[in-house]
Amino acid sequence: MSDVKPARASVRTLVAGAVPALLIGIGSAVTLRIIDLLSDQVNALWWTTLPHLFGATNTTPWWIFTVLTITGALIGLVVWLVPGHGGFDSAVTELDGPFPKLTALPSLALVLVLSLAGGVSLGPENPIIAINAALAIALISRLTTRMPAPLLALLALSGTLGALFGTPVAAALLFTGVVAGTNLPGSLWDKLFFPLVAAAAGSITMLMLGGNILAFKMADTGPFQPIWLLTGFVVAAAAAVIAIAMAWVFPFVHRVFHSLRNPFLFTLLGGAILGVLGMLGGPITLFKGADQTIELLQHPSDYSITQLASFAGIKILALLVAASAGFRGGRIFPAVFIGAALGLLAASLIPGMPVALAVASSLMGVMLVVGRDGWLAIFVAVALTGDVNLLTVLCVIIIPVWLIVTKAPEMVVKVKNPAKEFA
Repeated sequence: MSDVKPARASVRTLVAGAVPALLIGIGSAVTLRIIDLLSDQVNALWWTTLPHLFGATNTTPWWIFTVLTITGALIGLVVWLVPGHGGFDSAVTELDGPFPKLTALPSLALVLVLSLAGGVSLGPENPIIAINAALAIALISRLTTRMPAPLLALLALSGTLGALFGTPVAAALLFTGVVAGTNLPGSLWDKLFFPLVAAAAGSITMLMLGGNILAFKMADTGPFQPIWLLTGFVVAAAAAVIAIAMAWVFPFVHRVFHSLRNPFLFTLLGGAILGVLGMLGGPITLFKGADQTIELLQHPSDYSITQLASFAGIKILALLVAASAGFRGGRIFPAVFIGAALGLLAASLIPGMPVALAVASSLMGVMLVVGRDGWLAIFVAVALTGDVNLLTVLCVIIIPVWLIVTKAPEMVVKVKNPAKEFA
């Protein structure tokens, strides 16, 4: 090994850079919270106030179909006619970009609010990160020239992840590999300093603003049993294979919808299909999936094997349609619901397997495919079960499962120029 140590970043450099990182983290959380509050207001109108006027409830099948179809039509009109066109198609972008111009942000925020409120099976992560990154680059670059645009975007991504999960841990794990390959000065922890500041600021600000946290506490698994390594691997591998099949089909479904050319047409069609799926699966299969995942985990015995299988299957179809039909949103939160449903299904099928282990293993398998990051997959699995005792088991299970995932298709549609994917 080489005895050459990396040059350490000076304390002055770290402190100076911490100020914009802090501002970006706070701003990222505020933006996310504003979007959440706006979507909550529209949600209450569509799913509580209006159905009562028509003699329906939020569980009435024809109302579910109507709201999702109208949501598809409204989003299609915005993507088609409003300046900015709702930003880039989320199907062709990842969390780290590319990011739209400032002129596209109002339309992107509008379609995100409509999507979250209307019950579309997509999360806020891709659009809100795009909004925060574009704002950070535009605003912070005017205050300092020492932070290039890619670093500002990285801080916005970190701050938004901290706000989304209510903790900087997810961002720290995700960026360990990212920043290691950058030309930022100093050791690994020096390089992680700015993203950690942004993530911590984002998470604390979100907690102060009353945001929801993606976390749950399931019954402890008890003392370690060697058989867990086998059953956990089987469940994680099966969930990963199902997610790989979903990722393989994704580009074909996307191509079918976009063959209609006009965004109003394919988003309207997507909304109608989501409405049919919502009628079949009920409210629990709608929306981004975070609250619905908690609902599943709170009363797992309330659902039969057939129901759990149908929940997972319908959510997979809903995610494929929503992500392919021009809606703007991320794929992580719906994937969490899918993983939880498959985990509860596995616990029902495998005698003696702890429910928390089954859910954690399944979540990890699905997240490995959708998120393509092992640390993030482990974090989500532990956060959703609340059982730190599973950490060692998951770290062992993930090794062979990653061999299954590493060469599998990613949950993104590959295009040479995302700008051409403006619908």
